[in-house]
Amino acid sequence: MNEVTITIDGRSIQTQEGEYILNAARANGIFIPAICYLTRCSPTLACRICLVEADGKQVYACNAKAKEGMNISTTTPNIESERRAIMEVYDVNHPLECGVCDQSGECELQNYTLEMGVDSQTYSIKDTHKPAQNWGLIHYDPALCIMCERCITVCKDMIGDAALKTTARGSDAIEAEFKETMPKDAYSMWNKLNKSLIAPNGGDTLDCTNCGECSAVCPVGALVSTDYQYTSNAWEHIQIPATCAHCSAGCQLSYDIKHTSIENPENKIYRVKNEWNYVSLCGAGRYGYDFENRDVSKNPAAFDAAITAFKQADTIAFTSTITNEEALILQKLKEKYGYRLINEEARAFKNFLGAYSEISGQSLYGGDVGIVHASDFVVSIGSALKTDNPNARFAMNNALSMNKGAGLYFHPINDPVIADMSKSITQFNHAPMMEETALYLMLDLFGDKEAMPAALKEYLATFHSTKTVTVEETVDEKVTETVVKKVLNEETGIEEEVSEEVTKTVKKKVSKEVEVDENALFDLLNAPAKFAETLEKYLAKKETFALMVGPDLYTHPNARNCARLVALIEKYTPFSVTMIPNLSNTLGAAMICDLDDKAGSYTIGYNTAGNFTISALGNGDLDMPALNQQEGTLCGIDKRVNPTNAALGYGGYVLNDIANALGLDAPLTVSYTKQLPVSAGFKAIDFDALPNHYTNAGEEVRGYRIENISVGVNGDESVAPFNASAAINDSVVYLANPVLQFSPFTARAHQLASNGGLYLSKTYMEANGLDEGANVRVKTPRGELTLSVIMDGKIEGDIGYLPTFDTAINSEALFDGYRFASVSIQKV
Repeated sequence: MNEVTITIDGRSIQTQEGEYILNAARANGIFIPAICYLTRCSPTLACRICLVEADGKQVYACNAKAKEGMNISTTTPNIESERRAIMEVYDVNHPLECGVCDQSGECELQNYTLEMGVDSQTYSIKDTHKPAQNWGLIHYDPALCIMCERCITVCKDMIGDAALKTTARGSDAIEAEFKETMPKDAYSMWNKLNKSLIAPNGGDTLDCTNCGECSAVCPVGALVSTDYQYTSNAWEHIQIPATCAHCSAGCQLSYDIKHTSIENPENKIYRVKNEWNYVSLCGAGRYGYDFENRDVSKNPAAFDAAITAFKQADTIAFTSTITNEEALILQKLKEKYGYRLINEEARAFKNFLGAYSEISGQSLYGGDVGIVHASDFVVSIGSALKTDNPNARFAMNNALSMNKGAGLYFHPINDPVIADMSKSITQFNHAPMMEETALYLMLDLFGDKEAMPAALKEYLATFHSTKTVTVEETVDEKVTETVVKKVLNEETGIEEEVSEEVTKTVKKKVSKEVEVDENALFDLLNAPAKFAETLEKYLAKKETFALMVGPDLYTHPNARNCARLVALIEKYTPFSVTMIPNLSNTLGAAMICDLDDKAGSYTIGYNTAGNFTISALGNGDLDMPALNQQEGTLCGIDKRVNPTNAALGYGGYVLNDIANALGLDAPLTVSYTKQLPVSAGFKAIDFDALPNHYTNAGEEVRGYRIENISVGVNGDESVAPFNASAAINDSVVYLANPVLQFSPFTARAHQLASNGGLYLSKTYMEANGLDEGANVRVKTPRGELTLSVIMDGKIEGDIGYLPTFDTAINSEALFDGYRFASVSIQKV
């Protein structure tokens, strides 16, 4: 788009041609009131309070687009009259319960009522009874609802669930005289408000992925967390800026804390908030906040035992739910004492990045979630997107809905959540072990065949053949007919018959034989019928391409080859590539630590089992603080070093105490922030100097981006052919987690606490005579477990999955690294 200059209230500003006036104003610090509009979503024109005058004509700033030279006034006497009338209408019959309303103190209805100077009421209508409704994690009070439709919009355009709709309110009609006497926009808005309420799309039950974003964007107290309702006042909270600790999205959030009770002065997290105009949270981030290690005090005997264990140990095993600073402490201990560092998922990701770099010449992938948001053609390979990284899924949905985009989703598990995003997305439910085939298909469909290596071009050509097919098409055919018509003879006055030849064009169906290209990769990946035609429609007018690759590739038996194929895709196709790290700080751990593949004889386990275990889960030999009790930084999918702060106190020892006792010397854990390795792309910046905010224009100013460092390449771009016979075509089980669960820490949160089991689709359970709660024996070549069956309504097909969040289930023991394994399931 071209940059244009427009004038708002006499101030000249630059913006992109076609940008909404409201967004242009916000980005430049110019206030235009708006209740219904959400940045990143489509306008609904529900509130109409964003009226402005553009080139002498009243328009809605949320929907009118900027043009070169446009002159805009944000207020006129007529606009002010309209806005006041609209706010009066919003206040009609709105319950006067601000003293107990959960939104009081940060309520936009309160704010705009004061902003517009509403000190009297002109309009009235009989009220109707609107009983409150409990939707599980969300509580809806329709008496407080102002029908701004933000909840519907964010659910559809951002999250992709489309779980909410408007429904009839059952109220009396507005008296006809109001239509003639009140401003037209106020009347239109009132008419809509009086007729409608919000309701779940599937009846009385809210069928969604429980992200809670609807309650976050609600401007009033109509939608709130059921758990938070009537527990606190917004103005009492202290907001602690932080980074979500649960997955690799690295989402910004703030913990709202205050004292627990009159008797207990200790701080407690009451809820989580997010900057919803710029980033959306999944339900784990929103509801899984109280995972702290509680009631811990310093135990000198346990600390001395830990030091003794560290002196005896030759190995430290850890998970990636630690900060960058803690990872650096472990690396320094390795350098000082020669410990082996074991973190299997971070090592797999590190190796994948290394193999990718051999061809790309860069230490990191080139894309990020922001690029996915801005794309109009998105592909996902090797990730159960809705659970591996919900924010990546939100980005894909946003690209499809807002950019009129299209997409492809490659994964063995059929996902109805993905299917419901858009009619312009195709799922390839290929067999496990066929991820390489999907990567080759990307090169075949989108690669620059003239520029790519000749061997690769020749290999791709082997999958193509021509065949003759009979097709039926409609053609235009000219037909000449003799038409007899009567013409009046003016001399005799008698009608005479006259013949006339008329030529006309008619549609005719004909059959013909044509040669067509047949791509064997389609069949190998179980492509839907007529996919080539579908793809051609998808690609019409598409300009920006994004590929996301996920954890299925990092532990693939041919992960190295997959990584090199990903690099070739980035080099020879128009796709930017974004990799989805496994856990909250997999990327940081992979970049900071030199990781080993085999443990020694005595292991210290950090948040994982060991001969001696230090743990933030409270189940080890020495307690450690959880990530909501620590200052530090985390590296997320966007390759950004994001700061996080301690929301809650912690009375025990920290890893830095152990490090100091072993000969390192730092007063605080965050003393290591400026020591993070510059050679890996980090910057020598103090923790307290790291920014943590968004600008009005939506620019993320949080921490800093890791530098993508150039690395040497030898020019070898060879890749190995895939083995189609390696496809796992018998029964398989997948290593993954259900929606809202990522690790044992999410399972600790009181709103998300649950036990794992074998998750199966409804159709699989019905076909095999299984009821929810039934016990089954799950056996793979690596071992067996007896588990209870849990139905997952968000998957389809006959592939079940085993979770990693439940520490009582050692699911990983049934897998040989790769996330899929052959399985037999027998009812006990």
